Amino acid sequence: MKIVVASGKGGTGKTTVATNLAKVSPMATCYADCDVEEPDGHIFLEPRITSTRRVSRPLPKVDEAVCDRCGKCVEVCRFNAIAVIQTGVMIFEDLCHGCGGCEIVCPLDAVSEIGHEMGVVEKGKNGTVDFIAGRLDIGESITSPLVHAVKKELPEDGLSIIDSAPGTACPVVAAIHGADYCVLVTEPTPFGLNDLILAVEMTRKLGVPFGVVINRDGIGNSDTEDYCKAEGIRILARIPDDRKIAEAYSRGEMIVDAVPGMRQLFLNLLNQITSRKESRAKEKAGT
Repeated sequence: MKIVVASGKGGTGKTTVATNLAKVSPMATCYADCDVEEPDGHIFLEPRITSTRRVSRPLPKVDEAVCDRCGKCVEVCRFNAIAVIQTGVMIFEDLCHGCGGCEIVCPLDAVSEIGHEMGVVEKGKNGTVDFIAGRLDIGESITSPLVHAVKKELPEDGLSIIDSAPGTACPVVAAIHGADYCVLVTEPTPFGLNDLILAVEMTRKLGVPFGVVINRDGIGNSDTEDYCKAEGIRILARIPDDRKIAEAYSRGEMIVDAVPGMRQLFLNLLNQITSRKESRAKEKAGT
């Protein structure tokens, strides 16, 4: 089962939920940090890194001796990464998403692809938890290919917990796509609710089942709960606004180890998610 932990905004506790879920899991578990611009799951899980590999993304290269500047590559590019000018073709590397469309439509085969290094994928282990993380190179702006590279390393069996970037942009879509379940972490504040609504819309469009975890429960009002009730969204867990949790987090400690009652809360959360997948499987099988 592949569970993605996401959030509409940063700072809601997404990595806290993802790492502690991985920690309490009684089955073979892989934690994958797909927040490649700011990976921090290693701070809490403290894995021993066993391998590191460089990752490249494809960039178009135009053979000016063959190109007749017909502009078909410009027409197909939805990211405005190509421009035809009087002296040739310009490639804007920071805008290119490496889709390969320009190479496909070129009638003269003047476009080919070259590799552009963009980051690394690290693999390691701590106890029963396998660890995978992507780390984007400084100065790089395109993240989705590195997210895909991390996901390719996920094991076929067991439980995978994917820690996505915050927000609703391309890297989050890349992390959630193809998952079995998505946990949306929010907080009971106006900002938290606003961004939760955006995250719910995105997740529904992707067709991935989801539920909500309310972190720092008690600091705001009931608007978030009212919204979930009106939309028929299941609230999977409420993590209280507890100073002990904040202190453990600030020390880089797992709250399931540092705060009484948190281990059972996360075990219950994990059981809810896995049982819902089993229920859906039985419904499809007609049992």
